[in-house]
Amino acid sequence: MAADLGELLVPYMPTIRVPRTGDRVFKSECAFSYDSPESDGGLYVCMNTFLGFGREHVERHYRKTGQSVYMHLKRTVKKKATGAAGGAVPRRRNGKTFLDLELHQNYNADDYEYEDEAQLVIFPDHFEIPLPNIEELPALVTIACDAVLNAPCGFRKQEQDSWEEEVQVSKHARSLRQLDNGVRIPPSGWKCTKCEMRENLWLNLTDGSVLCGKWFFDGNGGNGHALEHYRETSFPLAVKLGTITPDGADIYSFDEEEAVLDPHISDHLAHFGIDMLQMQKTENGHVDNQVRPRVTEWEVIQESGSKLKAVYGPGYTGVRNLGNSCYLGTTMQVLFSIPEFQRAYVGNLQRIYDYSPLDPTQDFSTQMAKLGHGLLSGQYSKPPVKSELIEQHQQKGICPRMFKALVSKGHPEFSSNRQQDAHEFLLHIINLVERNSAGSENPSDVFRFLVEERTQCCQSRKVRYTQRVDYVMQLPAPVEAATNREELIAYEAKRQEAQEKMTASPEPVRARVPFTACLQAFSEPENVLDFWSSALQAKSAGVKTSRFVSFPEYLVLQIKKFTFGLDWVPKKIDLSIDMPDFLDLTRLRATGLQAGEEELPDLMPPIVLPEDTRDSSMTDSPEIDESAVMQLAEMGFPQEACRKAVYYTGNMGAEMAFNWIIAHMEEPDFAEPLVAPSLSDSGPSSASQAPSTDSQPPEESVAILTSMGFPRSQAVQALKATNNNLERALDWIFTHPDNEEDSGSASDMAETEPNDNAFSSANAHSDSTLSPDQDPAGPRIKDGPGRYELFAFISHMGTSTMSGHYVCHIKKEGRWVIYNDHKVCLSERPPKDMAYMYFYHRLSRS
Repeated sequence: MAADLGELLVPYMPTIRVPRTGDRVFKSECAFSYDSPESDGGLYVCMNTFLGFGREHVERHYRKTGQSVYMHLKRTVKKKATGAAGGAVPRRRNGKTFLDLELHQNYNADDYEYEDEAQLVIFPDHFEIPLPNIEELPALVTIACDAVLNAPCGFRKQEQDSWEEEVQVSKHARSLRQLDNGVRIPPSGWKCTKCEMRENLWLNLTDGSVLCGKWFFDGNGGNGHALEHYRETSFPLAVKLGTITPDGADIYSFDEEEAVLDPHISDHLAHFGIDMLQMQKTENGHVDNQVRPRVTEWEVIQESGSKLKAVYGPGYTGVRNLGNSCYLGTTMQVLFSIPEFQRAYVGNLQRIYDYSPLDPTQDFSTQMAKLGHGLLSGQYSKPPVKSELIEQHQQKGICPRMFKALVSKGHPEFSSNRQQDAHEFLLHIINLVERNSAGSENPSDVFRFLVEERTQCCQSRKVRYTQRVDYVMQLPAPVEAATNREELIAYEAKRQEAQEKMTASPEPVRARVPFTACLQAFSEPENVLDFWSSALQAKSAGVKTSRFVSFPEYLVLQIKKFTFGLDWVPKKIDLSIDMPDFLDLTRLRATGLQAGEEELPDLMPPIVLPEDTRDSSMTDSPEIDESAVMQLAEMGFPQEACRKAVYYTGNMGAEMAFNWIIAHMEEPDFAEPLVAPSLSDSGPSSASQAPSTDSQPPEESVAILTSMGFPRSQAVQALKATNNNLERALDWIFTHPDNEEDSGSASDMAETEPNDNAFSSANAHSDSTLSPDQDPAGPRIKDGPGRYELFAFISHMGTSTMSGHYVCHIKKEGRWVIYNDHKVCLSERPPKDMAYMYFYHRLSRS
């Protein structure tokens, strides 16, 4: 028999591999479905790629790759026999077989036991070889099988490799020197002291400098000024602003080149006026002041006082919480309740699977289709059988480990195991959908809309109109407009009195804010920071108002509930808003330049160069931002190509240079050394003369603008008008919507993370009536009436977006359903007045 098995396996020996260091063994989840060893058909693990496949999908992998040998894993969960010892740990009959394989379902360890089975299966004849079978199998096969069985699950290895699992205390924490320079950090309004960037900011714990971080591939980050500051000063530790909570903060050591812990972080922050001790005291010290409102909020949002009826079937599948992953589950539940997302991924399921790459775990479309099918098919949401008591039946839901690993890959926040902001994750998913929808239907089009921003100089009264793309309407929550304001004032006085006297706090009062007041606050002018008036050619006071150029098919409305107190305590405003089921935003339609309004002159602020930059500009050697070159080189691109990219994009940053690389990497001289024209090459007077308007601008600059989606004629015109300055040419395009020369509009920049300002450079010249039917060359904007109906909302419980819990309510088949992790039930009292994000679908024109 041993000889027979050996001969049987000889043709397949070259395809059987032993897992090496770095190989991920997917023995807990199918790459195309949520089948696992506990499923009826078990799981098949390819002995070459170590990918896992359910019974329905293993044949596809065999046909595509020709891999014939698979390990079939099957786990059977059984209720313990009568008389088993109470409290015993579930018994493994084949203890070694599935070493390090977790039990998927929420079975009570005292009541259930499980049995594991493994065997080799050879396709296409399905010849089965039971394991273990050491005596009869060739040595290589035995070693490979043993390695697969004992390897950690692919996701567990990834979790162990994540940075937060290995964070160590910094060697600088105990002896950190802090300068007595009088620096105090405000609770908001931060910006980089070198480039005025307002995101990804880091506070140096030695001198209190606030500087931007490194640019990331996903579009987040900055210009690396925090790292530059360390190289100049050797001040080693910095904390990321916006991550400070009573539980700690994100701290990075430039010297150790990794994220670290600082046991003395509260003292180090207090040095700059950030009172973490007070934050801790607020969280834990005054229980009466803090705990009771949160408990009430949790009870109301989760409908804890009601015995909710569980629902099963297609569209009623829950998502298991992986530990602070409820932000992901709720967001994806809402997205896959939208027909366009269902059609794009689940409707094209077979086509997506058939054309998936050899490693489908790393393909976004495949994993989106898999998640959508898992939520909508009903395959993982089956009602209890007759022999099972309904009260004892547990909803299982699906476990999105593979999906989370993919969509969070490379992201500093979503790749962690911490709680995140559902609003930020929604924008992150939209960004990924944009990137991966080239040449196919883009379901995120349903959220996209154009915003008109009217900026007015308060002194000259002149105006400027610009347009940008957005995906979410952020609605202010003016507590001062609460209908129970007197009650709130009285409560605050009693609370402060109780705090001073160390007595019990009064019953908390929740602010009741009318929705009309929120809309009014949105429509009112807001001050513009650092406004430069081209009419005065100086900084001045400016105000800005926003209106809808187009209305999206699906409107996402976020309530701005979160803020920072003056004592740096992150808090959520406890309020209730009477959100309407039907919404009409027609009055917020943009009108454009009005009669009698005078536009601000088309002038750019003067560019002030440092002395060393002025001096270097007179030399023959080209000025190149070496930090941007380094960032690109770290991605694996040739050094000379990186230098050329930075040079030809005018030192506008690594992201712009990256776009140049993508557009030119197929050219034969891509990695050749940079040959830049010197000033002397142009004659003695060329340095002081502007280029002739008749001459053509550099082709490299034209290519960069056209790669963003701008028509070539418009790119040439903009460069000519700005002396071939790429940055000014971009601004010129956005401020000259009438100079398109009928060349169409810019397409969206898919590589940019969507946010309030990320798309300010795209579609800035689109007409308010633009739609795909009217202008096929224009941006993908689907305009229509501004009347909507509420169909879903996401609620947050807790004091901060970095903690707490999310649930969502979705209206299906005329009834509200609550999705609370893996539990899906009919809602009896949907808390529409306390949600964080609301989702409306557009009503028909009738």
